[in-house]
Amino acid sequence: MKAYNMKRFATWIGLGLFLFSFSSPAYTGENMNQQKKDLKSAVFAGGCFWCTESDFEKIDGVTEVISGYTGGHQKDPNYQQVSSGITGHTEAVKVYYDSKKVSYEALLEIFWRHVNPIDPGGQFADRGSQYRSAIFYHDDLQKKLAEASKKALDQSGRFDKPVVTEIVKLETFYPAEEYHQDYYKKNPIRYKVYRYGSGRDQFLNKTWKSEKNKTSALKSKLTPLQYEVTQNDATEPPFDNTYWDNKEAGIYMDIVSGEPLFSSTDKFKSNTGWPSFTKPLVPQNIVEKKDRSLFMVRTEVRSKKADSHLGHLFPDGPPPTKLRYCINSASMKFIPVENLENQGYAQFLELFVKSG
Repeated sequence: MKAYNMKRFATWIGLGLFLFSFSSPAYTGENMNQQKKDLKSAVFAGGCFWCTESDFEKIDGVTEVISGYTGGHQKDPNYQQVSSGITGHTEAVKVYYDSKKVSYEALLEIFWRHVNPIDPGGQFADRGSQYRSAIFYHDDLQKKLAEASKKALDQSGRFDKPVVTEIVKLETFYPAEEYHQDYYKKNPIRYKVYRYGSGRDQFLNKTWKSEKNKTSALKSKLTPLQYEVTQNDATEPPFDNTYWDNKEAGIYMDIVSGEPLFSSTDKFKSNTGWPSFTKPLVPQNIVEKKDRSLFMVRTEVRSKKADSHLGHLFPDGPPPTKLRYCINSASMKFIPVENLENQGYAQFLELFVKSG
């Protein structure tokens, strides 16, 4: 027997039964295709599409989110059919985004933080397969990235049960009826009542409370630029940052965690406008990741403990390594040689004695 459907109940009460007579999607035709031809898209299912649409539309770089249905066997289903569970579809959203501003990997992170990925029977108060969580991929790259992010979340220890969110190839996506689009804007009071009653935010706040506390603490500790660079992968301006031309002897540590990263003994003038190093001071404190943003494949450099974005690694440095670690000043704090001992980094003093 199908469980109580809170979202459907809210629709009956808030909109009236007459709204079900709308059956022609408003988001079709040449006009929509023309506007979106230069954007990328991603499809996610996170239970109630009113909520999922609202969550993604708040993201910088997302230009539009369309509520709809996908993953079923019936052609051009309507809300009554989908919500009854007879079509095999799930409520989903199609996210149009500017990949120059937000990556698919970032959208995946946002998705995981707005669903209950260990619930196989629906999402929050809405029960049934029509409210299951899922990622619908367009191509092999999206599939690979989605599977990697799911595996990382599963192994993170965040949840005490396996992550069951499906990763499925996208077939036909049907836009939902007009009255479902931007529901949270058109009916803010009814939406807020539904959302609170569903228990969604209570679950998310409890699950990610430590992350929110961390964010608040970091924002109070770091400057806006330091926060954007380390936490949101921003890049500071060249030739207009603290350490690009710093010639003092000492070490550079992570601005968030204090883990040692680079030494002035490996710093060189690269004429790029950013601090550049031939090698890390403590290799195990450096993590290298593939970065596919900006229509190219680069090697991103992050810190191990704090997971701060530091910069990128390029194969155009001087001998002996022929590497260039191009690092943002905003991600680091410099400690001069004379302060190493009193700040707890005495183990690196010998390096400067040897180097003269």
